[in-house]
Amino acid sequence: MFPLKDDVPSRSVPFITIALIAVNVLVFLYQLSLQAAPDAEGIQSAREFVFEFGLIPCRLTGQCGSSADFPSPVTTVFTSMFLHGGLFHIFGNMLYLWIFGDNVEDTLGHGRYLFFYLTSGVVAVLAQTLVNPASPVPMIGASGAVSGVLGAYLILFPRAGVLTAIVFGFFIRLVRIPAVIVLGFWVVVQVVNGLISVGAGMLGRSVEDGVAFFAHVGGFAAGIALLFLLRPQRALRL
Repeated sequence: MFPLKDDVPSRSVPFITIALIAVNVLVFLYQLSLQAAPDAEGIQSAREFVFEFGLIPCRLTGQCGSSADFPSPVTTVFTSMFLHGGLFHIFGNMLYLWIFGDNVEDTLGHGRYLFFYLTSGVVAVLAQTLVNPASPVPMIGASGAVSGVLGAYLILFPRAGVLTAIVFGFFIRLVRIPAVIVLGFWVVVQVVNGLISVGAGMLGRSVEDGVAFFAHVGGFAAGIALLFLLRPQRALRL
């Protein structure tokens, strides 16, 4: 199920959303340029870039055996939001941000929306860190912050229609689905996958599968809470 567009018009130009997408894309292009170096040098450079500016939980909690002094772990809380692990990773995040971010920005106002976005990302990082504080694996991606946007959108526009592509093998059908179903389905998937990862850890299997599910859930919950705390300019549409 892939959302394509919603039917809620925006009354202002979402230049913060556009700027966030532009920064994410530019950073991703820089990551790709690092990989363009000959032989294995490029792959190593790209890997070092992720380890340097991605959020490593054990650095943030001080549980790493040894860690670099630059950048500081607090700085990587923010820089990690603009790194991505591949084309599908950034495409999915930016697609959801483009579809749902403009209406949340329109509701909150540009300045409060930027604060909302970054704070949702911070809460998402902390949620994942609490689950696995000793992890040496870098956490990257805008997923946590975008999850906050989805949480706010679900509260604001639950009855909005979302044009969605439903894929059945080689067949694709376009249908209009209420936002509460589209985003509710997304939440269920994240919670189930998060519980599966915890279960794997309890059974002694690795939970480092590359997807920070609890960051998604934490960001989503933060988005809902922040929506009410920031007192949007327009009345909430319940």
